[in-house]
Amino acid sequence: MPLKSNVRHSPHNFGMLHIRQFQESDSIAELTSLLHRAYARLGSMGLNYTAVDQTPEVTAKRIRGGNCFVVEASSKLVGTIVAQPTYSENECEYFTRPGVAAVHQFAVDPEHQGAGIGRMLLQRAELWAKESGFAELAMDTAEQATHLVELYARLGYKHVGWVQWPGKVYRSVVLSKHLATNA
Repeated sequence: MPLKSNVRHSPHNFGMLHIRQFQESDSIAELTSLLHRAYARLGSMGLNYTAVDQTPEVTAKRIRGGNCFVVEASSKLVGTIVAQPTYSENECEYFTRPGVAAVHQFAVDPEHQGAGIGRMLLQRAELWAKESGFAELAMDTAEQATHLVELYARLGYKHVGWVQWPGKVYRSVVLSKHLATNA
């Protein structure tokens, strides 16, 4: 479903959902808490994603250089994603390919999952990437997180490689989606 506005009504009775760019006045601590809640399930699977227990300083560092989008419901942050321009250097070689933007630090509060917030965030990141001239949007997730790999595949992301991040106990699947052009 194309994004027609930044606001939509949640089908799960969470009130109005508002997607927007993260602002200086927003709380890094609140964003970090959201990440901890959203990644707790993955942490309980034994997967040491950075967002499981990162500090607010790490959260702030990870959003620098990218475009952090958030979803609000009743003035509370309930979802986030960072859309990153092509990296000049990265452990994941795919993220350094010309024309490839990447997303990371993608999270939806567990109480709000299933309401389409993740899809809304991905659509916003795809729109940003397309408007910024990128041909693809890529991401990665632990191969053991099959529920996420399957979700991203349903949303048009194709498996394009693997990456082993330093210090992680899992290998990540790299997925990418070609963005339609207005030709």
